[in-house]
Amino acid sequence: MTLNLRNTATLCVALSLCALLLVPGNFPGLSGDARLTLAVFALATCAWIGTTVDDTYIALGAGLALTATGVISSETLFGTLGDATVWLLICAFVLAAAVARSGLAGRAAAFLVGGARSVRQLVHLTTAALVVTAFAVPATSGRAALALPVFLALAKALADRKRLVVMLALLFPTVILLSAVATLIGAGAHLITVSVLWEATGERIGFTQWLLLGLPLAVVSSHLAAEAVLLTTTRRADRRGPVKITAEQIQEHSDDPVTGPWTPAETRCLLLLGTVVALWCSEPLHQVPPAVVALIGAVVAASPALGTVRLKDALKTVPWSLLLFMAATMAMGVALADSGAATWLVGGVPLDVSPWLFLAVVTAVSTAAHLILQSRSARSSVLVPLVVAAAAAAGVNPVAAALASTAAAGFCHTLPASAKPVALFADLPGTPTYTPRDLLRLSAVLAPLTAALVLLFALAVWPLLGVPVR
Repeated sequence: MTLNLRNTATLCVALSLCALLLVPGNFPGLSGDARLTLAVFALATCAWIGTTVDDTYIALGAGLALTATGVISSETLFGTLGDATVWLLICAFVLAAAVARSGLAGRAAAFLVGGARSVRQLVHLTTAALVVTAFAVPATSGRAALALPVFLALAKALADRKRLVVMLALLFPTVILLSAVATLIGAGAHLITVSVLWEATGERIGFTQWLLLGLPLAVVSSHLAAEAVLLTTTRRADRRGPVKITAEQIQEHSDDPVTGPWTPAETRCLLLLGTVVALWCSEPLHQVPPAVVALIGAVVAASPALGTVRLKDALKTVPWSLLLFMAATMAMGVALADSGAATWLVGGVPLDVSPWLFLAVVTAVSTAAHLILQSRSARSSVLVPLVVAAAAAAGVNPVAAALASTAAAGFCHTLPASAKPVALFADLPGTPTYTPRDLLRLSAVLAPLTAALVLLFALAVWPLLGVPVR
């Protein structure tokens, strides 16, 4: 009943907005293409918010509507699928499939977590390990699936200390979500942001620049969040006792060996992954685009002689629905920018404010947006084009504003349904895990902390790294 009322209310709002936009006398100065774009944009946003229809289906329908009405060309719609960032993500998933098949994940977990001797050491070693996975596995849901067996092994080893198990269940998705900002391939929302910036300003953020800007934020926010999780879910007595996690305990939940000599497949996969990441990070030296490097790595990873996974098996792990969603929302971003709709939409907003206040509002809105739009990519699709247009009008660097919005939108911990990793670790039969109340308690601390940290980086750290506020 509640869901039907919500759907009806959302439909009424969407149709009312469209009716207002389609009346020629309303909103003078708004072109026909801009009116159509805003109507489609309003319908898509309301559908994302208030219906259970698949996000990708809505995005494809919006892209098709914009093409059919002539707002964008068919070349623009279909050309987004050939964007270099889309190919980068496809190849990154092939590499991730090779890493998962090789068994490197379990061995790395045994190496890192096995060194913990106290609860706080366990928390921060686990956090460090999860941050590193952002370079090996794209998308937060993929990283959560890869990390789940490690958590189950830790939960079994700490079965007599229930509060610590609950704390770890909350730690894993929290760090996975906040550390995604470390790399360009960490979330589909990042690729949407890069595409919008390129279309609107002509500035393209590469893998290396994103790494330089995002990795420090990911490390700091992840470890601060780890402390917040530890302090909000455990008591001092829980944190006092020693911890001893053995490789044998992790082995029980791993199909691959985590101790002993390395297999040839593991060695080859580690060398390949290290080479690909090194080439990504050194792009300014050799000038080979990250997508080309990723394609070379994917071909090697799936080769009969050197690879660890068959190409057809690796391609099954690629989230094609996410890629179609990204392509369609990129086309929507082009329509918003080229039709003048985004500029008109922010024209009535008072923008004669100081840069720090503008960025503070952007960060606050983006942090809270997950309460309305559950999809991280959908949040960036809606917010980033508007933020970029508003930033240009307010005299703020659009790159700084877009990065702040995207980083802040990575916070989505308030409800179990707010993000797939949170939902995954919230439902573990036979294993103690967190409750909605635990999430709310953590969010009350973590939401303002995350927003303040993003604002601090945008105002004080990123200008030192080449992204000024103005």
